[in-house]
Amino acid sequence: MNAPPTQHSPRDFADHFPAFGLDQPTRRQCLAWLGCLGCWVPVQAQSPGVQLASVWPAGRSPQGYWVSEKLDGVRGVWDGRVLRFRSGRPLSAPDWFVAALPALALDGELWWARGQFDRLSGVVRQEVPDDQAWRAVQYRVFDAPGHGGTFAERVAWIEARLAAMRVPWLVPVAHTQLSDAAALQALLHSTVAQGGEGLMLHRADALWREGRSDALFKLKPELDEEGLVVGHQRGKGRLAGLTGALLLQTPQGQRLALGAGLSDALRRNPPPVGTWVTYRFPERTPSGLPRFATFVRVREAE
Repeated sequence: MNAPPTQHSPRDFADHFPAFGLDQPTRRQCLAWLGCLGCWVPVQAQSPGVQLASVWPAGRSPQGYWVSEKLDGVRGVWDGRVLRFRSGRPLSAPDWFVAALPALALDGELWWARGQFDRLSGVVRQEVPDDQAWRAVQYRVFDAPGHGGTFAERVAWIEARLAAMRVPWLVPVAHTQLSDAAALQALLHSTVAQGGEGLMLHRADALWREGRSDALFKLKPELDEEGLVVGHQRGKGRLAGLTGALLLQTPQGQRLALGAGLSDALRRNPPPVGTWVTYRFPERTPSGLPRFATFVRVREAE
């Protein structure tokens, strides 16, 4: 059972800001921050209605799992009538793009190519879709929540259905089965060397289940997660007058000052309080904080 949300007063937050190099906020500012935080404590960087991946345990055998490349795209959830972002907000795709989708619910990634996330994101988030730009977008389908069978059965259905449809931009994600942890690591290294982000592992006999479970995992050279910007730390030396670091609240409810990876442009115009950002890190400290975290990108509003 989840713990009840923590109750805070404006003074609780005001007392912590000087330690991060922040100006002492006014009561009105504290109330504004508290109002922002009130909608997400305890922190949840996810939305209902989708299956979410846990981190693959080191050294575990992949037997019983189907393995695929982790595509660095934009999640596209088709409910049988409307194509949506992971958050549930409708996605403005051209009529011809959604017209060929089946009536059964699908889950996948809107994808362009490796290393093209920013370009893709700019296209799929436009309120008025750019028809010509969308011609280069694929919908790579990795699951069919509306099917009702095991993951192995859902994959077989996806492959057969999409092959029969013969829609060039509607592509099933390729899956493979591996014998041991060494083979899994070899595939990970090969995928990353070719510009891929990592791997996904679906348990073959699992029924679809919302949220996190042992049915879906991700494996990457570095861990990543999303934190909420709750303040800005002033820069020093060369960064005087700029933002030295973003003050984040992690999904575990801890505070983190994130400065590595910020461009000078972001330091001049940092993501505002209330923005979610993605960061990567190789490991955690004994207390659970990300160690050597590096900024990746601002999570676009959905």
